[in-house]
Amino acid sequence: MNDQSSEHFYNNLELSRIPLGEMLAQENLFTLVPPDWHVIITDITGSTQQVMGGRHQDVNLIATGSIVTVLNIAFGMQVTVPFFFGGDGATFIVPATLIDKVMDALNLYRINTQNNFNMQLRTGTVPVKQIYDDGHQILIARFKRSPAFSIPVVLGNGLNYAEKIIKGDDYLFSTTPPKENELDLSGMQCRWDKIAPPENKEEIVTLLVVAQPGVKQSIAFKKVLEKMDELYGSPEKRQPISVAKLKLKTTFNRLGTEMRAKIGQVRWMELLRTWILSLYANIYFNTKKGKTYLESLVEMSDTLVIDGKINTVISGSAKQRAALQQLLDKMEAAGEILYGLHISGASIMSCYVRNLEDDHIHFVDGAEGGYTQAAKVLKAKLAK
Repeated sequence: MNDQSSEHFYNNLELSRIPLGEMLAQENLFTLVPPDWHVIITDITGSTQQVMGGRHQDVNLIATGSIVTVLNIAFGMQVTVPFFFGGDGATFIVPATLIDKVMDALNLYRINTQNNFNMQLRTGTVPVKQIYDDGHQILIARFKRSPAFSIPVVLGNGLNYAEKIIKGDDYLFSTTPPKENELDLSGMQCRWDKIAPPENKEEIVTLLVVAQPGVKQSIAFKKVLEKMDELYGSPEKRQPISVAKLKLKTTFNRLGTEMRAKIGQVRWMELLRTWILSLYANIYFNTKKGKTYLESLVEMSDTLVIDGKINTVISGSAKQRAALQQLLDKMEAAGEILYGLHISGASIMSCYVRNLEDDHIHFVDGAEGGYTQAAKVLKAKLAK
């Protein structure tokens, strides 16, 4: 595979349009990531303590900023990269042509995060070749979730292995000062208030599921996802975001926090301009184009991530969740999976908006740090 074809490897993967459960069972639809690519992990150290201290929205904003940092570079170089939002960080798989530029930008973003939020953002990378040489795999496919939205789906434990390396005590982080002195976080927005469950739904569930060693991920994940379909209905029916429950929260404090994440300081004239423009957003959302945007926002909300584990945010009733937990507990007792689950009364959302027509994506987490809280439960089980 030459450098150019390797660079566009992910974009050239065929889109799978069959149901996700069926797709997981067909390993011929998955392809090994090229060995000259790299895995990048961003992660907020001590995120659980930050969430417990009430800073879950800052944690989500910083995680989103790391994604925007990488995607803006990839967009500028006309490369599509798979990425996975995790609430308190993100995972990326990038070609060799991007790695130096991306890591330099993330180093600058790490410094900005420390200076402006007093949070330590870990940013590390592992070559895919090293992951393969150490006996692990990263198999990837592209799943067409809706007419306008596709997601990467990964099987194998290669990403989890990379995370363990980067979070290990002997991992050497770069101490080289960043070459760039200005971040490109254009398109990052965090202006929605907490989002209540859709009409006739009671709760928001944030769920993480990993397959136990020796258990085939595709079979275990298929069983869990099909049970969710049976209990909750289609992914559209368990969507935690609905147009009717969306409310902008464009306070000076919220906009100032967003600005500090972007440029490291609050510029008051720019803040005032952004606030005035945000007031017009409420008018725009009542126009035909605005309503179309809100409908596509719901469609393009990132509520399901499969990166070697299931990460999902769903809405439903307590009865549905109890029935799902019956299956999860049974599978856990049988040694098939381990899971972490968090229940909240709302979801939160941060956004990456390049334009209002067709280039935007929205990152969803359960309120009060749903992913971080579910991960805490899962880590306790893994430690045993």
